Amino acid sequence: MLFPTSLVGSYPQPDWLIDRDKLAGRFPPRVRATELWRVDPQFLLEAQRDATLLAIRAQEDAGLDIITDGEVRRESYSNAFATALDGIDIDNPGTAPDRSGHPNPVPRIVGPIRRREPVGLADLEFLRAHTDRQVKITVPGPFTMSEQAQNDYYPTKEEAAFGYAAAVNAEMRDLFAAGADIVQVDEPYLQARPDTAKKYGVAVLNAALDGITGTKAVHLCFGYAAIIHERPSGYSFLPELAGADVDQISIETAQSALDTSVLAELPGKTIILGVLDLSTPEVETPEVVADRVRRALPYVPAERIVLAPDCGMKYLPRESANGKLASMTAAAQQLRAELAG
Repeated sequence: MLFPTSLVGSYPQPDWLIDRDKLAGRFPPRVRATELWRVDPQFLLEAQRDATLLAIRAQEDAGLDIITDGEVRRESYSNAFATALDGIDIDNPGTAPDRSGHPNPVPRIVGPIRRREPVGLADLEFLRAHTDRQVKITVPGPFTMSEQAQNDYYPTKEEAAFGYAAAVNAEMRDLFAAGADIVQVDEPYLQARPDTAKKYGVAVLNAALDGITGTKAVHLCFGYAAIIHERPSGYSFLPELAGADVDQISIETAQSALDTSVLAELPGKTIILGVLDLSTPEVETPEVVADRVRRALPYVPAERIVLAPDCGMKYLPRESANGKLASMTAAAQQLRAELAG
């Protein structure tokens, strides 16, 4: 199929599940943030499963071809995994600057980083059991987690990043074995910390992917639009991913009006093309979305483009997210018809 459609990862959580005002009023949590949940802890897992079913059905109703669990059980894209590892003191967090320079509580590394057990396996199994479409699950990337931690154990941050890479590698093996069609590694800090990323970012990513079979994706972004409002017109780290052992690269182009000529520097990679602007709840028309796809076609063959939002949709109102996804699938149908002649 040409122009398959997917989320990047997250779908908006219901207001009855999570306090969206608290969520929007802070930077994405790197440590646990249980105060965000509205539901009593004894009922939380059941409520999260119910909300995950709503997210799956909303994606199917919108016509998406590749389904995620909406990351409904997560307080952020990274903290559930990052705080589940051995070697992390979650009771006494450290501090590290966010991509805006704002100091944020983060996991503190106090010993060798190890994954003691699968973290997202139950989420994947629930997703796989409730849709017959292709499924994608996401994990935070090792470079990003190393930048979102206070390192009080490893001699260098680079060594900490490779410790995270081993944990991600073990997680990905379990996810593919359990039926994931695509596993996406979220690495926004490759963009946020380009000078460091150019030293060892691709090597760390490749270590996380070493020996992994299955469709592997990596996601880069400029930060959630609800929090980071300005977008540059180009990525500070992107062509370097030509050397990464990934099949798909997820990027933003809608809000930033990205110069898509850079995509010509990623031959052979499938591009998960961000074509929904998440800085506004306004629902784009299918024509607007299709035009954003056409901007990439001179540089990427149509058979190597997946349509997606710019980034995770968790900060949008649900009705806005649903409308945007419907416009995206309508745009995909329009583009398929055009190329069919």
